[in-house]
Amino acid sequence: MNNKRILIVDDEQDIALTLSEGLSEVGYDVKAFNDPALALSEFKAGIYDLLLLDIKMPDMTGFELYRKIKEIDSKVNVCFITAFESYHEQFKREFFPLENVKGFIRKPIAINDLTKFVDKII
Repeated sequence: MNNKRILIVDDEQDIALTLSEGLSEVGYDVKAFNDPALALSEFKAGIYDLLLLDIKMPDMTGFELYRKIKEIDSKVNVCFITAFESYHEQFKREFFPLENVKGFIRKPIAINDLTKFVDKII
């Protein structure tokens, strides 16, 4: 067990569940939310080693959620999950420098590819 904690926020329940189960199986402690507002309300600084945030969600985008979470924990590491490449350029414009952004994960992703990616980051 590696005891590293990951927060997943994706409005698609099946994706959040699949990512959560896959990362849990290899030893990560994972908490998943489908509602970004609920994830924000329960977020505490210093708890998570990595956030995996979907970009396109109703009511609050992953970018907006990240901005609000950074107000609570300025050192939190994040990877964004998206099916759309165009968000990367938008993110660079809005959030440069990218010191806490560890990457963009393109959907769909195989669980073993995701775990290799996460293992490299944390």
